[in-house]
Amino acid sequence: MTPNRSPHPARALPLRTWCLAWTAALLLMLSMAGNAKALGTRDQGVLDVECIPPSSSNVVYNPPLTNVPQPVVSTQNWQLGPCVSASKPALTSGTHSQTSLPRDRTCFDLLAAGPETKTITWNTGDTSTLSMNRTVSVAGAALIVTHTGTVTSGLFAGDSVLITETGVATAITLCTLGLGSVGSVYSQMTLTITSL
Repeated sequence: MTPNRSPHPARALPLRTWCLAWTAALLLMLSMAGNAKALGTRDQGVLDVECIPPSSSNVVYNPPLTNVPQPVVSTQNWQLGPCVSASKPALTSGTHSQTSLPRDRTCFDLLAAGPETKTITWNTGDTSTLSMNRTVSVAGAALIVTHTGTVTSGLFAGDSVLITETGVATAITLCTLGLGSVGSVYSQMTLTITSL
């Protein structure tokens, strides 16, 4: 007696094989898409300029900030250098200077986030105007200020900007507790400008 067999034995194997092949092809395509995306991410963005310490920021407050509001004038100076630029090799340093009008301020303002605009004058004579958002964090005794945004005009217009300032938070912390004042804040800086 012949054992029972599927009426269509020839179709069972091709269907199973087709499903396996389809699954393998789908997994291969997803894997290739993921690799392409990863490669694209690595290839995106060219570092146009980088400035590292001893690049620095120094802000002087007159009169010194306390935890009580009072009219204060601030004068900020950035000294950027050494700087390296593959797209503009002559660029090696930059500066930014800004003096504010008197306004009511306290040492709590030093911990506040917000928008800002800065203009850097490079040693080549070119300028870059940066529109950024500022965030502040305190880690132990360190004050970390991060600026992120874009170059809105001038050299490297359209590029993204990342600036990190690292200073000492001790005087600011004591000031917020009413135990002192802040006459100035000095920080080491790194700056990167990257094409999008």
